[in-house]
Amino acid sequence: MNANEKAVLDVMKKVGKPMRPGEIAEKANLNKGEVSTVIEKLKKDGKIISPKRCFYAPT
Repeated sequence: MNANEKAVLDVMKKVGKPMRPGEIAEKANLNKGEVSTVIEKLKKDGKIISPKRCFYAPT
């Protein structure tokens, strides 16, 4: 897991509720494009889920 993936997961766990990519980007100090790329990888790896459209949470 790279630093961006860890940052995204840490933010999601800390907030404790499903988040939009823009919110994650703000809190993780990453740009939205990077966050979207990380989200796709984490979804494929089964580390996050999308409980509703455009919101993501750790599994």
